[in-house]
Amino acid sequence: MTPRSEFGSTYAAAGVDIEAGDRAVELMKEWVKKASRPEVVGGLGGFAGLFDASALARYERPLLASATDGVGTKVDIARRMGVYDTIGHDLVGMVVDDLVVCGAEPLFMTDYICVGKVYPERVAAIVKGIAEGCSLAGCALVGGETAEHPGLLAADDFDVAGAGTGVVEADRVLGADRIRTGDVVIAMKSSGLHSNGYSLVRHVLFDKAGWTLDREVPELGRTLGEELLEPTRIYALDCLALTRTTEVHAFSHITGGGLASNLARVIPDGLRAVVDRSTWTPGPVFGLVGEAGSVERLELEKTLNMGVGMMAVVPAESVDVALATCADRGMDAWVSGEILDRAAGETEAVTLTGDYAS
Repeated sequence: MTPRSEFGSTYAAAGVDIEAGDRAVELMKEWVKKASRPEVVGGLGGFAGLFDASALARYERPLLASATDGVGTKVDIARRMGVYDTIGHDLVGMVVDDLVVCGAEPLFMTDYICVGKVYPERVAAIVKGIAEGCSLAGCALVGGETAEHPGLLAADDFDVAGAGTGVVEADRVLGADRIRTGDVVIAMKSSGLHSNGYSLVRHVLFDKAGWTLDREVPELGRTLGEELLEPTRIYALDCLALTRTTEVHAFSHITGGGLASNLARVIPDGLRAVVDRSTWTPGPVFGLVGEAGSVERLELEKTLNMGVGMMAVVPAESVDVALATCADRGMDAWVSGEILDRAAGETEAVTLTGDYAS
């Protein structure tokens, strides 16, 4: 019989390094500890994360909200830049800011990191970013999974995804049924491209324009790579603060599909939102993408956030308090539009008017 130790196949020979995975877990533990809440039971390393649901007893009728997302092809920028500790902010933002749209407080998240080869320091850096994002959102990182897929992914390739759970009181759920004629639309500034539209951005700037990530771009005041890797702003705590200080009827997280299509998701039948472009100036990166690829404004608006990452719909009497709350929290926000009745035969739920301020 042939000795297995000499000729037998092993998991390592197939490309999966269990020891490297264990090393990655050890490196990430310190960061996961920083992304916790009092309700978390146990630590990292179990088969499941535990969260003490008795904390929900203070709710009359608690509704659990769930969301899952990734960061799309922005991971390619992180890989090419060799910077892995910010992409987690993007992941958290994509998940928790979907939760908060209905008024839910994010409670906890789990992550999934898929790699071609486990480089412990790299995986730990990704988790560091996720943990930091969770801290910014006030939620806990209760677990995750790192999967090594040799043969399916190249050694340097990776992808990330995450799922989150939040809670909201049933009678405080926000959405279309609360919106009324005369409500005001408040826009909240994005930190840049966030995590959407990168397939278009990469095609335009790399394939068509031939730009490189180390290109110094005067309009941006930094390299192209630094701009493209700017982390997604996380709005969860800002939005929750608004719900505590004044009346809010709805939020809209401006992600893939752009401002109009995302805002339309919370506009009820019979009403429409009119948003005035002249109330803000998109950051220079949006203009660069448009110019470099000769991309028409409508196409840009259908793909990118154009400088607005979150929108709130509030009654007119709440505007001053809402803007003051945002200012107190360092959030750049402004009145961008209003809710009107939809005329007979009108089909558009959202209309963009005017030209962007220069």
